[in-house]
Amino acid sequence: MTGAASHEQRGGSLPTAPEDALTHVELTWIDKRMENWIRFGHAVQEQTIDGQRRVLSFRPGSIFAFLRWAANDYGTILSRIDIVRAVEQGEAYQTLPFVRPGGEILLRIDGWPKVEQVLRHTDAIEALDIDPAEVAPDHWRHVHNRMNAGLSSRPYTMGRHQAWLKRREIER
Repeated sequence: MTGAASHEQRGGSLPTAPEDALTHVELTWIDKRMENWIRFGHAVQEQTIDGQRRVLSFRPGSIFAFLRWAANDYGTILSRIDIVRAVEQGEAYQTLPFVRPGGEILLRIDGWPKVEQVLRHTDAIEALDIDPAEVAPDHWRHVHNRMNAGLSSRPYTMGRHQAWLKRREIER
């Protein structure tokens, strides 16, 4: 779903004011039932709603990893990671639950074994002393596509990162 979907279609309870340029992510923690958390990214605001919920806000263009896990009496029913780029006002976006208004989804992976692979990939990037939020968006798309095809992705290297930083500098 893209564009400005109705509040009911997008899920969650946090409306976004039209003049607000930030992307808001509602994080919930209900012990042994539901856990939404940010694996990486640089929030510029944090708002506590209650003991189980808070909202983190991201500037346009920033990249963050949003994990969701849910269970019922019989076990896990949802494991998902989305790596998202926060969009500028007026820019097209994709919607996803608990993210207002939405964002450009660079990677979407379901199922714990695959989510765990993405987390290991993120750990390997951090082992190079590279902030995953600064990784080239194209790399996250590459990981998404390769994993969905059942193939291994290329590792992110310092050389690739340096090339991305130079390309980003030129594009500005």
